[in-house]
Amino acid sequence: MTPTDIARALNDLLFDPIPDLAEAIDRHFAPGYRQRTDGVWSDRTAFAQHITRLRSVVQSGQVEVHEELRDGLRYADRHTVTITQHNGRTSRTEVYLFGECAPDGRFHRIEETTRLVSGHSEDENLGRIR
Repeated sequence: MTPTDIARALNDLLFDPIPDLAEAIDRHFAPGYRQRTDGVWSDRTAFAQHITRLRSVVQSGQVEVHEELRDGLRYADRHTVTITQHNGRTSRTEVYLFGECAPDGRFHRIEETTRLVSGHSEDENLGRIR
């Protein structure tokens, strides 16, 4: 399996979504996947809830990867996510991500910090909504 990356994962989950969410998550995230966003841990089930909620809010968007590094199973990047919501609001969030991949190339763990670059202050929590 080709190792995943954040751009492919976000595109399959949100921006050019695979209709079956379980399939999209299985494609990029290992069964024991855990994520910490701005200090809050989520397991794979909570992550699926988060993506389900985002899918209900996001009309369109894109991810721009500025820097990306791999070292064996370790993965790190800095990317910006631009999201336009169904209510017409657009926001840009910068993300600093450090992670670990499973041997099959899917994400096993991600720890990330987000920073709203532009948009409504209510959009600061988009990385954690459920």
